[in-house]
Amino acid sequence: MKKILYISVTAIILSGFIIAVMQVQELFANEKTIQIAMKKSIEEKNKALPIQNINTLKKNIKSKEALLINLNTNQVLYAKEAEKRAYPASLTKLMTVIVALENIPNLQNQVTVPDSIFDYIQQANASIAGFKPNEKVTVEDILYGVMLPSGADASLAIAKYVAGDEKNFVHLMNEKAKELDMDQTHFENVEGLHHDNHYSTAHDLMKLLQYGMKNPTFKEIFSAKQYGVQKTNLRPQGFSFSSTLFNKINPNKKRSFTFVGGKTGYTLESGLSLASVANKKGKTYALITLNAKGAASGEPIHIVDAITLYSAIK
Repeated sequence: MKKILYISVTAIILSGFIIAVMQVQELFANEKTIQIAMKKSIEEKNKALPIQNINTLKKNIKSKEALLINLNTNQVLYAKEAEKRAYPASLTKLMTVIVALENIPNLQNQVTVPDSIFDYIQQANASIAGFKPNEKVTVEDILYGVMLPSGADASLAIAKYVAGDEKNFVHLMNEKAKELDMDQTHFENVEGLHHDNHYSTAHDLMKLLQYGMKNPTFKEIFSAKQYGVQKTNLRPQGFSFSSTLFNKINPNKKRSFTFVGGKTGYTLESGLSLASVANKKGKTYALITLNAKGAASGEPIHIVDAITLYSAIK
């Protein structure tokens, strides 16, 4: 009888302990759920907040729209009409490269540059990387050709390779823009040629650049100064191209910061634009500048603006 009583008491105590443990676990689970919900709510609230004009650096630049942030902390150091719609020109190609990278698992796959794209490129007077009709190169070659020399030939070739034609690839670009909450962005082409319905903002393009820099391959392409294409079916000796940003920077000039990489852009309607990343005193910064007056062959005001802002960071 005592044994049965002992077992019964033990069972009651044990069941009570189990219930208590379950209640504690439920309490922590609920608390964690509340914390996650609160964090998500704060993130949604922050995401919805427009970026106001701010100038902690006390500097003036000629670009009409701009946004500079600390990539380590997301602190905004400079903002000028960052929510205003503008034409992104060849900064479009940041998205072209990202979409291509996320849809092609092997960068050593062979791509044949279509002959059909060259009449359009010539008529549009678009910048080129220098690929030839029917030249067989790798996906990697093409992506460096998109980013460094800002090649429309490379952009159209990769679009056709991934999606069959430019229109289908642009659809993927717009879907990615939605995914990244680029709510004030719409793409009409892969190369950034002017179209009234092809627009973005400095804030949206910053979201794109931040996302891209988390991808090691994108970062490597974005940061390259030069790239060499190995032998092809049309050029046994291969050929090379270089970055439109680093081509305009004096490598021997000492500055308080170092450019990590960048992508330039220009059309008559968009003016000069630049997406860049720089290191200074162990911290990394990203800058989008849009709509600086000038010409592609003239004074690089977009780069001058970047140098002005990066240099002013304390």
